[in-house]
Amino acid sequence: MTEQPAPMMCSPDELRRLFLFEMLTDEQLGWLCAEGRVELIPPGPVYTEGDPATCFYVLLAGTLVLSRRVGADDVETNRTSEPGVYAGAFTAYLRDRVPQVYLTSMRVTEPSRFFVLDAGKFAQMMEDWFPMSIHLLEGAFIGVQTSQRIISQRERLLALGSLSAGLTHELNNPAAAAVRAASALRERVAGMRHKLALIAEGGSFPPATMATLIRLQERAVEQVAKASQLSPMEAADAEDGVADWLDGHGIGGGWQLAPTFVQAGLDPGWLDQVAAALPEPVLESGIRWLNYTVETELLMNEIEDSATRISSLVGAAKQYSQLDRAAYREVDVHELLDSTLVMMSRKIGSSITVVKDYDRALPPVPAYAAELNQVWTNLIDNAVFAMDGTGTLTVRTAREEDQLLVEIGDTGPGIPDGIKERIFEPFFTTKPVGEGTGLGLDISWRIVVNKHHGDLRAESVPGDTRFQVRLPLTPYDNAPEEPR
Repeated sequence: MTEQPAPMMCSPDELRRLFLFEMLTDEQLGWLCAEGRVELIPPGPVYTEGDPATCFYVLLAGTLVLSRRVGADDVETNRTSEPGVYAGAFTAYLRDRVPQVYLTSMRVTEPSRFFVLDAGKFAQMMEDWFPMSIHLLEGAFIGVQTSQRIISQRERLLALGSLSAGLTHELNNPAAAAVRAASALRERVAGMRHKLALIAEGGSFPPATMATLIRLQERAVEQVAKASQLSPMEAADAEDGVADWLDGHGIGGGWQLAPTFVQAGLDPGWLDQVAAALPEPVLESGIRWLNYTVETELLMNEIEDSATRISSLVGAAKQYSQLDRAAYREVDVHELLDSTLVMMSRKIGSSITVVKDYDRALPPVPAYAAELNQVWTNLIDNAVFAMDGTGTLTVRTAREEDQLLVEIGDTGPGIPDGIKERIFEPFFTTKPVGEGTGLGLDISWRIVVNKHHGDLRAESVPGDTRFQVRLPLTPYDNAPEEPR
């Protein structure tokens, strides 16, 4: 059972000696002693960050230590024995305009005396004695919060603007390919109708031959689906072989027909089977009909591939933006990373090799998905900039006890020793003027540490820089519930 602080006599004269109260009247000092109390607190914790803020503490004698939670660690932010130092519910005057929780943890290292005022009484005192100051303090406090929110939104909009330009370019390529393929397909279908009319009018294809041709057509379509990609050198050699076969069988313009057959994986051996199945007088017509068939199938595949690519890009953009998702929910971090990589593919470029080292056994993590995508964007953007367009970008995930690790690594020159301690400072950047705001890592740190109770740190040597994000695998205390 926790030992209760011992109540002690409150002296207005002692309070008057503190810088915090030195300008108060005798009546005000008397009110403080009547409404507040003096407590002797033994060594140990006094209150914990995130708990409801119920009291305002002023140190009279002793030593207090303030700390903030960073990941799984408590980081000391202040240690002092200065009388008059205050802590606790000092934003109580803002009432319900801000969450009334302790912003730090406090402990004492020796028996320490405090003047203690309940949060409600502190708020009443501020409102009654300093009404103008309340408005000024409220404006300053809310103004800082608003500025931080606007800066964060601005940074995200800048990232989205850059990514949307790349996305537009990425969407344009498959869209243009689909339009070209559709136009070519229209021409090939018209040619097939014309060829079919000639076959029907000429009567040169008896029913048995037509049946054979249709079987060959079906086999050709099956072969298109199985065709493998050839290198330019392999394709050129294969086209020469098919063109020679066509010329050798008296089929004119073999060099024009050969690329289509080769792309479909149809070689001279397959054409030998066609020649064996069709009578000599109709071989050329049959070959050209099969060429139309293969070309049509290839064009339909191109349209399908382009449409699939467009759908994938739109899906990645939707996943990245998280516009249709709850703010706080369980997410698959790999889906978030993949959508960010797709969105940034143009910026990453073809000269940077992307290596994904994912632990697929990782469970979903409770998180603000859109904000995490902003973190991945900032870290990947910095890695790409550091490598100056050439190198290896590694995205790794792993489990470390009760935390999920996401590591973004690059093979750039590393972070110079002289600036390692400053990289998370707001407005600090090594990018040229106009290319960076200096807020990316600061905002990322706030998202990971403050909003997710995780940890963000960097390890760097020349040729190997790694930014490591650690996130708790279970919801933290007071985490918001998903809307029902």
